[in-house]
Amino acid sequence: MKKEPFNLNPVEVCEARVIHCDVVQRVKEKMPAESDLEDLAGFYKLFGDSTRISILWVLSESEMCVCDICALLGMKQPAVSHQLKTLKQARVVRSRREGKVVYYSLDDDHIRSLLHFGIDHLHEPEQTENNIHARH
Repeated sequence: MKKEPFNLNPVEVCEARVIHCDVVQRVKEKMPAESDLEDLAGFYKLFGDSTRISILWVLSESEMCVCDICALLGMKQPAVSHQLKTLKQARVVRSRREGKVVYYSLDDDHIRSLLHFGIDHLHEPEQTENNIHARH
């Protein structure tokens, strides 16, 4: 089977070199501090790992203990515990102890919303080039 070459669409650029100073200034005033943008990038890196996303999705449905997460995802306890530690340090999940069992849940509903917004975006029908330009 012949493999089709990967075809990148070229990036469209302005033909005229014009800076819209009013727009640039308005957006500049609303830009978060560089440190906040770096923190935001680090936050979104948490979502760049399918194991962490799986764990987050599970926890978006129900509070669960590590053993339940392992059984559901078919993973070993050390791997799940490692990811939960990372997510807990980033304040994305929290834990509570009940006797000998530690239960994990999402830290807040923002995380659940981010997951669901992402899935909704993935399931949107593809927009044609004309539809994209019609909105701008």
